[in-house]
Amino acid sequence: MFDNQKILITGGTGSWGREITRQLLEKYNPREIVIYSRGEFAQVQMDRWFKNPKLKFVIGDVSSLSTLEAAMAEVDYVFHLAALKHVPVCENNPWQSIKTNIIGTQNVIRAAIDNMVKLVIDCSSDKACAPVNMYGLCKAIGEKLMIHANQESAKTKFVCTRAGNVMGTQGSIIPFFRSLAEEGKDIPITDFNMTRYYITIDEAISLLVKATEHCAGGEIFVMKMPACKIIDLAEVIIEELGSSSKLQEIGIRPGEKLHEYLISEYEAKDTIIFNDTYYLILPQGDINNLREKYKDFKKFEGDKYSSSDKLMNKEEIREKLKKGGFI
Repeated sequence: MFDNQKILITGGTGSWGREITRQLLEKYNPREIVIYSRGEFAQVQMDRWFKNPKLKFVIGDVSSLSTLEAAMAEVDYVFHLAALKHVPVCENNPWQSIKTNIIGTQNVIRAAIDNMVKLVIDCSSDKACAPVNMYGLCKAIGEKLMIHANQESAKTKFVCTRAGNVMGTQGSIIPFFRSLAEEGKDIPITDFNMTRYYITIDEAISLLVKATEHCAGGEIFVMKMPACKIIDLAEVIIEELGSSSKLQEIGIRPGEKLHEYLISEYEAKDTIIFNDTYYLILPQGDINNLREKYKDFKKFEGDKYSSSDKLMNKEEIREKLKKGGFI
């Protein structure tokens, strides 16, 4: 579906953006991929890495509607990845989180509608589900804006994907834990009972591609994904590296949850089982006749979907880390 298509990726120099770009170039034949981001050096690095004439780099912030409007000319598909993602950063800089994660998302929507883009795929987070921190609140509003945008245009569809933590992304804890273990330093754990979802970057990108292939517009695609205790993750890394590092419990930081959720108790009644890999959260209002489209699908039977529900053991964590190339 991406053959001979023009694609724009906001936040395209990040871990997700680079992997989407790689897969698009290897598996499809896009006409052009526009990498839209605000980091000059990251764009230079990415350009040197890929060395592909199909890539076009545009310096821009999603908070600038005019820059987005120009960059989105003749674009067919948009992957919206740009965000301020780190919980403490957003807690300490709430207005910047609003500018990027809410106003920036609305700007993407407006630019896509004005340029008659075919489909916008929004990359959301488990933090958007029953949010308690600034990042989660902003991403939850971003989801609402994206879903509602389907009622603003008959030519542009909007769909959301909601995922947990992706292993090895910039600033994530696996590279951080590994660097500490390699130096034999203590590894800080906010709470020894804390759990999180974890998927590899390949799994994350497959979620995005699946959404583009099957969406009608208005759905939130949720991958069924494994979770683990953070303490078990750290211990596996220590064991694999033969490190002398110890674990240090430091207390939950402002805005952190003990467990994350991908489907809340309020969303469960509107959730269906799409297949063995995905759930779909349907909007409360009937957008794009989704209720009729999915009427024969089995309903989600739980009251919520939490990272504490089913945990990987240490051997499963070990295999997951090996699959991702982290040990």
